[in-house]
Amino acid sequence: MTDTVARYILGLHGWLALAVVFALPLLEASAFVGFAFPGEIAVLLGGVLAFHHRVSLAAVLTAAISGAILGDTIGYVVGRRYGRRLLTGRLARFVRREHLDRAERYLAERGGKAVFFGRCTAALRVMIPGLAGMARMRYTTFACYNIAGGALWATAMVLMGYLAGASWQRAAHLASRVGLVALALLALGFALSLLTRVARRHPARLYTIADRLAATAPASAVRRRFPAQLGWLRRRLDPRSPDGLRLTVTLVLAALCAWMFGGLTADVLADEDLARLDPRVQAFVLAHRTGWLTLIMGSVTWLGSSVVLVPLYLIVTVALLWRRRLREVRYLWSAFLGAVVLYKLGKQLVNRPRPPVAELITPAGGQAFPSGHATQAIVAWGMLAVVLLGGRSARARAWMLSTAALVVLLVGASRVYLGAHWLTDVLGGYALGGCWLAVILTLYLRRGSPRPPARPAPDHKPDHKPDRKPDRKPDRKPDRKPGREPGSAADPIPPGGSATIGS
Repeated sequence: MTDTVARYILGLHGWLALAVVFALPLLEASAFVGFAFPGEIAVLLGGVLAFHHRVSLAAVLTAAISGAILGDTIGYVVGRRYGRRLLTGRLARFVRREHLDRAERYLAERGGKAVFFGRCTAALRVMIPGLAGMARMRYTTFACYNIAGGALWATAMVLMGYLAGASWQRAAHLASRVGLVALALLALGFALSLLTRVARRHPARLYTIADRLAATAPASAVRRRFPAQLGWLRRRLDPRSPDGLRLTVTLVLAALCAWMFGGLTADVLADEDLARLDPRVQAFVLAHRTGWLTLIMGSVTWLGSSVVLVPLYLIVTVALLWRRRLREVRYLWSAFLGAVVLYKLGKQLVNRPRPPVAELITPAGGQAFPSGHATQAIVAWGMLAVVLLGGRSARARAWMLSTAALVVLLVGASRVYLGAHWLTDVLGGYALGGCWLAVILTLYLRRGSPRPPARPAPDHKPDHKPDRKPDRKPDRKPDRKPGREPGSAADPIPPGGSATIGS
């Protein structure tokens, strides 16, 4: 079915093609068409039609963005009005009430990220808007994340189709793989967030759940077979230990970035896969240069240069030393100087030439791969954000990390726009810098965290009461009271004696 619809779309022209590019993302979440035909295929093919000059690129972008945003808005309204009624009707036996309430609370409080990142996967694009409406998420919050996610997703899909041209099927396969990776990362982030929250608020409950899982028959068999390996894995996944979950996540990120850098380096050296897209991307950029955008990109690119980063680091160093935070100063400069050494070494090993000088509108020299600006930007701004996060609120931390990520993306885009680097140069710089940043964060977060306390006792109180109360020391009484004769019935019995009644 997908191939049939794709061939039909590729045969369209003019307004009819734009209508299809608008309608399919619109119906994806509002009418659940996305379960049968992902809207990203139509948007991708719209970029292919723009590549063949059947429609204008600006018109395709407008149709795709507006269709994506409007479709999710309709899905939100449908979920808000009818979603609860559907799930409490015939479907109630398949959905547990407490699970539904928990999902609604999460989406109402923290669902903005799900709305934004859910754009990357077809299944989430279909479900998330309706679930957000059913959870009574504030419409202003939903609209902000919906507009941002829809605009970014539609623009990326259209440009991917435009740059792929006749190779749109390979681009569609790449988009689906990116969607699966994004879905896995989103699920992993949700699981880690939930695990960290439980460990922070109810640490004993976490240990209780782990003990119950370990007591099952399959787990017991595995424990007997691999006791040392499971012990090591448990220590690596402990969210309360500085050598636990946080260390594991940063090391996994470092390995992932190193793998990406190795793949990009192989593509550049062999001139395969992503490296073949570089000339097309460069031609697209040259065709869409404008005066005002050139001025902006010429200014933004300095945020990844040592001319700006070194003075900025010196200012931050003075402020940190004033507060006697020498440890942060050491890690800041270790990260920055290590990034410089790594990208210079990479340039010498790959020895890739830059784009033609005629396309260059900014001073640049030396080898191209990897981009030094991209490497420095992700390391420098990432470390600054992490160091300055201490003691901040959750909202302030989110804004700080988002600002750092935006600066890094703009620096990379400026290097391609100004003709100083190929696209794979910037991606290689991101991968190399991300790997080094993860290594530094591993050391920084590990040594900056206190050792975890001993395993806490369970949250519940014992069901039984003690059989007897602890012995109490009897009060000492005087041997005689004034006004009484010795030997009377009120006198205490002497040790070892017997009581006599009468004389």
